[in-house]
Amino acid sequence: MAKEFSRLDESLREFIDGQAMFFVATAPSEGGRINLSPKGYRDTFAVLDDHTVAYLDLFGSGVETIAHLRDNGRITLMFCSFARNSRILRLYGTGRSVRPDDADFPALLTHFGDQHAGVRAAIVIDVERIADACGFAVPYYELVDERPVLDTYHAKASKEARVHGIERNQRSIDGLPGLEPDHPVLG
Repeated sequence: MAKEFSRLDESLREFIDGQAMFFVATAPSEGGRINLSPKGYRDTFAVLDDHTVAYLDLFGSGVETIAHLRDNGRITLMFCSFARNSRILRLYGTGRSVRPDDADFPALLTHFGDQHAGVRAAIVIDVERIADACGFAVPYYELVDERPVLDTYHAKASKEARVHGIERNQRSIDGLPGLEPDHPVLG
């Protein structure tokens, strides 16, 4: 039922590409809260090579992932099929946040589709373990469409709202450092 893989081969890449969403899990080194976040917009995730993936991190309700990565780098991604073919794929690794003003950022952007307003960073993960599971208990769901609400919100946000987003994302809910005050405001 469960299997471990040595690399992100073509079959795994096709499975990942076929999922409309994925989940990101991180945790602080000591105490604190575990963070588990759903991520949407298919064009915000990319397989860079057999052991490296990345996704665009959009401004949202908190900065837990970035704070936890700054703390210890540990991250797990989960792709879950809700279609008739059940499967769960987990990517375990070490991640880092790449800011829009970092030298690596423009090259990373070439791996993603449409430009999204509200991009906070790119999260790059060095994948150390790739494992799947059956997903036999996962219910069936049908995708209606991607939800445009976050893109619409960010497209209409003023520069002041973006600055406020950086201000409220300087600390995680557990008080860990998140964004630096000089984090760039895009748009």
